[in-house]
Amino acid sequence: MNARIVHLLRHGPPARTGLLLGHLDEPPLVPECPVMLGRVAQLPVRAIVSSDLRRTGLQAAHLAEWLDVPFLRDPCWRELDFGAWDGLSPEDIDETALSRFWEDPDANPPPRGERWSDLCRRVREGLAGLETETLVVTHAGAMRAALSVLTGLDHRAVWAIDLPYRALASLRIWPGEPMSGQIVGLETGYRE
Repeated sequence: MNARIVHLLRHGPPARTGLLLGHLDEPPLVPECPVMLGRVAQLPVRAIVSSDLRRTGLQAAHLAEWLDVPFLRDPCWRELDFGAWDGLSPEDIDETALSRFWEDPDANPPPRGERWSDLCRRVREGLAGLETETLVVTHAGAMRAALSVLTGLDHRAVWAIDLPYRALASLRIWPGEPMSGQIVGLETGYRE
């Protein structure tokens, strides 16, 4: 089987920015569809997938309708579950606990939250299910997990990549075990 291209698009700004938003189902701030369409109109995608959260799903459903391609919501593409920290500002979290999490998210996950390796496992399953050139509308954490899964970069390396709202990463993925890939495009700047 040949390599395939997958495009990962981070959703537009949620209603409240600057918070740790994991599984908290925040709606998007504004209807982002025309803006998002401008980001993806030239991509030769055959399907759109999104996480099952509103801040991705609403935008992805509109994009799929406009591009006339199939659309699927998949919980594999959810953001990291921040547990008790979900919806909090980093300033409202114990500084030591947050520092330990950023240093080693597997050994120090958020209280009642998800480990980094669990997010990577979920995203690996999501990647394995993509069989054609697909646009995935997702979250920064899931995008970083995909980069880690495909390239072998650890959490420190992928967390050093700035993925602002509407960032678009294009990846070439080779099937097999282990799955591997490379970054073939990364757009973090936004132009209207």
